[in-house]
Order: sequence, then structure tokens, then C-alpha cells
Amino acid sequence: MKYSILFFSAFCLLSLASCKKYIQVQETDLIAGAIALKTVNNCEQGVIGAYAGIGVEMDILLNGTMADEMKQSEFYNAQTTHEWLYTSTDVGIRDNFTAINPLYSVINRVNGVLAALPKADSTKAGDNVLRNKLRGEALFLRAYAHFELFRYYCSNYNKDSVGMPYMEVTTLADQARIPQGTYFTKMIADITEAKTLVPDNLVDINRATKSAVSALQARIALYTRDWTNAVTYSTEFINAIPLATRANFPGIWTDANTNEVGWRLVRTTAIRIGSLFRGTSASPSNIGTITWKPSDKIWNSYDQVNDIRFASYFKDEPLLTAAGRSSRLIQKYAGTTYGTATENVANGKVFRTGEMYLIRAEAKAENNDLAGAAADINALDAARITAYVPVSFATKDAAITAIMLERYKELAYEGHRFWDLKRKGLPVARQASDAPSANGTTLPAGDYRFTLPIPDTELKANRAMKQNPGY
Repeated sequence: MKYSILFFSAFCLLSLASCKKYIQVQETDLIAGAIALKTVNNCEQGVIGAYAGIGVEMDILLNGTMADEMKQSEFYNAQTTHEWLYTSTDVGIRDNFTAINPLYSVINRVNGVLAALPKADSTKAGDNVLRNKLRGEALFLRAYAHFELFRYYCSNYNKDSVGMPYMEVTTLADQARIPQGTYFTKMIADITEAKTLVPDNLVDINRATKSAVSALQARIALYTRDWTNAVTYSTEFINAIPLATRANFPGIWTDANTNEVGWRLVRTTAIRIGSLFRGTSASPSNIGTITWKPSDKIWNSYDQVNDIRFASYFKDEPLLTAAGRSSRLIQKYAGTTYGTATENVANGKVFRTGEMYLIRAEAKAENNDLAGAAADINALDAARITAYVPVSFATKDAAITAIMLERYKELAYEGHRFWDLKRKGLPVARQASDAPSANGTTLPAGDYRFTLPIPDTELKANRAMKQNPGY
């Protein structure tokens, strides 16, 4: 027994020594932060990776599903979200509308770049110029991602209301939510510095430029009710990128041109935005299952003869009529023709001029510049509608009502409607023909469900995170 104990002790000592040696062995195939971001060129790849994490698809689906842009069609499995029955553990929220993981992943990527950039090696001429540009892009992406988190998980702006954690460094420590005033101070500081660093041109609209920064600043000002800056920043964008003509407007959505676009997300067959609404077809006579079709409310809101937006966004498909199926299609991201490889493939348009005119019109109306608001609405609609008759506004309420209707029509399926209703204190009011049930007709103004629940998985992983009221 004594010898057995001695042998076991020796074995343990040898094992510990061997383990220590193994622990000390340097890995040869690990590309960790310090190595991955060693050069300025490496840091650029890190920024490009952060861009890859940005998407518009979830915004489009959420706003279309939860507002009054879409109605159920041939396949319906979104009752909990479409009829506002979701909770923090709901599969629709967890799987389809969890913004926390993708957006904080983007933030983590750019924070790694921002930490590495000051010491990153320069290996070629121009690296130091690129270093500043990359810092600007990283700050822009950090601000953009944090703004999106606000739209998903926070109540309407109030400096004393709760925001989200604003992540400026990479850490595994639990993170608490901070007041919205502090949250937006950090966001505005990021975007303000970014504007001094990104290029002042529109050569590459796949990446941040000063016009894209102005657009984000205008959107932030809109949501924080900073009407003066909303006018200033939207005007900067409008002056740089004019409205498309009626002849060119349809080409925006087929990617035949990039008119009005200040920042886009390029999409390939790996991500088909059009598939949010219908499946990819095998042939022209076999159009895929229609998941969502346009609501009657939005379909009937257009001048279907004279408004170029109607034919650009929708289609009444005779092939479906002949097959005895519902014929109304959302056409906005249809891509190429039925049965082709790039059917349902279209680029995401994050910022464009039409939105900027509407931001400026709303800000002017809120500042009681009714003539200025009317001028912007008239300029926009004259570019969209043949033989358009200009309007004027007698009151601020009349102007805001008209502007909200124009946002509904101009920005359909671009990821704004649900949040527009939320920030203006309006209900989701569906027509009876668009509602899947009596419970799915109206979401009352100010209802807690306009703010999404923090997913249960996040609450368990981050003990400092607090749930939103009502859940």
C-alpha cells in the first residue's frame, strides 16, 4: 500500500509537470487580436468584417410584420409577432428579431479595431491616411449599431429613460443599461468625430462617407426631436445627393442605378431580401410560396396610375391570378425575373434622399415652418407623381398627418413604419381585411409592446441587464 501511494504521488507530479509544459507551448495556428490586427491593412479587414455584420433584413421584416405594411398570405407562422403576442422567450423574437447579438458583435469588432489602430504597423505609403479613415468608419459603425439597438429595445427618447449598454471597449464583464441622455451623448461624440475622418465623396457607397454620416445624424436628430439639427443634417445629404427623376426611380430598386443612395449593403444569392415576402421560384409558371403580401391599406394608399412608386414597389401578377392564387406581390426587392439565379436578390438601401426630404419636412413642421414642410413634400411628390398638384398646410397637425402618410408610401418595406408609429405616439391600426384576427387589428398607441423585450437568453447571460416594462 505504501509503494502504491508513492507511485501515485510520483505519477501526479509527472503529470503536473507535463501539463505545465503543454500549457506553455505556443499555438502556431491561432490568429488572435494582437496578431489579426497587427497592421493597418489587417485593421481594414476588421472594419470590412464589421460592415458584413450590418443588415437591413431584420428591420424590414419587423416593421412590415408588426405594423400595417403586410398581411398574411399562403404561409403563416408568425402569429406571435404579427399579432403582438410575443414575450422575452418567444421563438419569433428570439430567432427573427434578436438585435442584441448581431449588433453587439459588430460593436465588438470595431472596438477591437479602434484599440489596435494606434499601434498598427504601417507597411506601405498611405497607411497613416488610411488609419484615420478606418477610425472614422469604426466610429460610424459603432454609432449606427448603438442607434439600432435603441430603436429595438428602448422607449421613445427621454434623457432620463433607460438606454442600452454603450460599449466602447471589449469586455466580458456584465454590462448595465445607462440613461438615454448619456447613451446619446456617447453616440453623438462617435458620429461627430467620424465625420471629420471619413472621405467627402461618393465614390464608394458601400462604406461610410460624410453623406452617410450626415444621414445618420439626421436620423438620430429625428428620433431625439432635435428639429434644428434634423434640418441641418438632412439638408447636407440632400445637397450632395439629389432626388431621382421619375424615369430613374424604378432603377433604384432593380439596382440598375444608385440614384439617391448614400450607403448601401450589397447583397448576393447568399442573402435574398425578396425572399422575406416570397420564395424563389423554379420557373415563371411556378412562383414560390407567398409568405407576405401587401396590406390592402398600403396598396390602396397610392395613386396607382400616376405614382411611380406603386409600380416600383408592387405587382399584380397575372400568372398567380391564372393559378387561382392571390395575385398581389411586394415587388420592391424582386431582383431578376422568375426562375433566374438572382431572383429576389437586391441591394439594401440604408440611407437615401427620399428619407432625408421626409426628415426635413417633419422637422420643419415641428418647428412650425409649414411653408418649408410643404415645399419639401411638394418637391418629393413632384419627383414621384405625374401631374402632381402641390399642397399647403394650414396647421402643424395637418402637416404631420400628411408627412406620416408620405413616409408610409415612400419608405414602404425599408424598415421604418413600426418605429415611426412608436415615436409619434400613434397606434398600429390595420384594416379589418388586413388583420388575421380580432386581436391583430390594433396595437394601441403607447403600448409597451412597441418596445421589444430583452431576450431571455441575454438576461441569463448578463446579470446586470434589466428587462423592459410589461414583460
